[in-house]
Amino acid sequence: MRALVAARAREPVAPPRTDGPWPLAQPFRVGALIIPNRVVQAPLAGIGNRVFRAQSRRHGAGLVVSEMVAAHGIRHGNRRTRDMLELGRGESPVAIQVFGGDPDVMAEAARAVEDAGADMVDINMGCPVPKIMKTGAGAALLADPAKGEAVVRAMAEAVRIPVSVKMRRGLRPGDMDPAEVARRFEGAGAALITIHPRAAAEEYAGTADHSISARVVEAVDVPVVISGDITDAADALDVLGMTGAAAVMIGRAALGNPWALGAIARGEPDPRPAAGEVIGELEHFARDTADLMGEDRACHYLRKFHSWYLAGRGLPEHEVQALMEDATLDAALARLDALRAALPATAGDAAA
Repeated sequence: MRALVAARAREPVAPPRTDGPWPLAQPFRVGALIIPNRVVQAPLAGIGNRVFRAQSRRHGAGLVVSEMVAAHGIRHGNRRTRDMLELGRGESPVAIQVFGGDPDVMAEAARAVEDAGADMVDINMGCPVPKIMKTGAGAALLADPAKGEAVVRAMAEAVRIPVSVKMRRGLRPGDMDPAEVARRFEGAGAALITIHPRAAAEEYAGTADHSISARVVEAVDVPVVISGDITDAADALDVLGMTGAAAVMIGRAALGNPWALGAIARGEPDPRPAAGEVIGELEHFARDTADLMGEDRACHYLRKFHSWYLAGRGLPEHEVQALMEDATLDAALARLDALRAALPATAGDAAA
């Protein structure tokens, strides 16, 4: 939380002026699919449900991507897994991300994603979590590019919608050539590649090396989306200029700050909405989440969001902490109402 508070205390960085229209506001094409701008909401495990995705689209993301969905869960008809394929209003264009290591099972999952109405199916080849990797899924597919290639080919042959791959640079720094592997995935039918240039073993430590991203862009003819350490419009423009990529993917920077998605798409500094607007957005999100998953599950799901939204917004720290401990959603919403009622009129009504 301290890092979030410090980040919000800094002055927003204005992106440099560009000749002509803002580059990230321009559409791009993935196969026959047109994405209206070049900002992609990242697939976030345990977070990217259809309420989160619809919010991201409403705030300006050109493409939204689901949390990862288990291909074997789809095959076996697991009810909660199948529920994760359901799409809501206002999401399209939307990609559903699936994980697994068996080409036949992944092809079946791709067909289910297409049948659900998604515009694209994405393959997770970046998850570093051991329980995912030990099944041969996630980043483990990078240890066996031939198997990863077989997964891409099976899925691309199974559906008409585009198939994309989200990958890391490898399992460990220097253990593979991500440009060559990306080229193989393109040859197998991938219509888009997303590269996060950290290795799986690094998780999110250190700094994303976008010279690696640039080599992937150069190696393939399909659009490439860049992920890693992009927090505002200035970062996004710098990365696009450095790599020649088609788009950027925004994940952690938009947690509790969905306004960042639109600001990057429009070329504006990182926004500083007033505390009242932030509380209102969180209340809206909380109620929509309760409609999706019920109040008890929503209460637990939302606890991590309270600090993401409210830390560093000038609100009492003990009240933000209490929100993460409230036993019911009604109690949390009542606390949010009280926080908003206690704000000065300018903090509740105007943008900072």
